[in-house]
Amino acid sequence: MKVIIIEDERLTAEDLSQTILQADTDIEIVAILKSVNEGRRYFKNNPPPDIIFSDIELGDGLSFEILDNLNTPVIFCTAYDEYALNAFKANGIDYILKPFSLATVAAALQKFKNLTQVRRDEISRQYESIKNLFSDTKTAQVTALLVNFKDKILPIKIEDIALFCLENDVVYLMTFEHISYFPNKSLDELERIVGDHFFRTNRQYLVNRKAVLNVSSHLSRKLSVSVSIPVKESLTVSKEKSSMFLKWLAGGPF
Repeated sequence: MKVIIIEDERLTAEDLSQTILQADTDIEIVAILKSVNEGRRYFKNNPPPDIIFSDIELGDGLSFEILDNLNTPVIFCTAYDEYALNAFKANGIDYILKPFSLATVAAALQKFKNLTQVRRDEISRQYESIKNLFSDTKTAQVTALLVNFKDKILPIKIEDIALFCLENDVVYLMTFEHISYFPNKSLDELERIVGDHFFRTNRQYLVNRKAVLNVSSHLSRKLSVSVSIPVKESLTVSKEKSSMFLKWLAGGPF
């Protein structure tokens, strides 16, 4: 069985590839695609695989821009909340929740193998339903996050959050007043919630535009970002994301 992975985070893609091969040694990973543009170029010259594992949000757009015309079964790798996951189930497209495991990947593959036939028009309908769901969740404007603090639940305005950080597998947020809270959500989920005023600079940081003081470049073409609050490690942007980050910093689309 031939499989393609669509994922813009290199380490996540490599981890997923290894996990898939652990789950089924007969699988061949024929390609790992990192962007909408790369996906379009690939499928112009290559046939679709038997199944695709795909993230939804890529650095240059949504994976639906690649998947719409393929009519290929997809297992989405997602960090959606319970409401969205129920909608995925209702529409018959499987998913694995980040962070994934060998068990969840194996279960998704087994579900696919149990399908005797997937009609092309049904796949198209499923894509359309998921796109509508995604649009609805993106349209909803969330203005605050609820966090637990001692014996209380506090609403923290998103505009007051300087950044989110992943440290020792735990995500915390830091306000502009240098106060830390734990939102009990993954960075992937927070990235979807907080909107375009924040940028995922790397696997560890999700940064508010208002927190950025300046940017410097390295010989490796990485960017080093200075922010208005103290951080334990240097905050960098990979060369692949550099142009998108600078467009975002200037207030434009990325």
